[in-house]
Amino acid sequence: MTFTNVPTHGGFRRVLRDPKRPIASAAFKPSYDALIRTASDRYNIDADLIRAVIKTESDFDATARSRKGAMGLMQLMPDTARFHNVSDAYNPEENVEGGVRHLRMLLDRYRGDLELSLAAYNAGSGAVEKHRGIPPFSETREYVRRVLHVYGSYRGEALQISSPVRQ
Repeated sequence: MTFTNVPTHGGFRRVLRDPKRPIASAAFKPSYDALIRTASDRYNIDADLIRAVIKTESDFDATARSRKGAMGLMQLMPDTARFHNVSDAYNPEENVEGGVRHLRMLLDRYRGDLELSLAAYNAGSGAVEKHRGIPPFSETREYVRRVLHVYGSYRGEALQISSPVRQ
């Protein structure tokens, strides 16, 4: 048996926890609306955009973990979580705070360009810089399309990428 704070496979599960913080259950999904509204106000990002990112990333599952190691509601990678001082990426409060702070940083970096910011959220800023736009990765292009679609549906409007092959 191996104990680690760095999961190495998709079967990882946390066995120790802070007794003051309940573990979120996939069967019980609390409303995260208050967390989303607080982060929206703090970072001046539309709450519907935050909801769209969470829906696309984890389908509102605070215990979600990707094959690549992304964790929690906003699927923070370990380095991103550390950068934003998130000590428990499975804690919804910390995860949303760190994820929205990261999204704000990207929106500032790309001067409010939502498509580039979402592409960087998914593939990393390095990939966006290297390709001088949305990277030619099908996963990233589909991710941007999905977030914009969900965002538009939450807002009751149709949003779409301005150009299918944006460079």
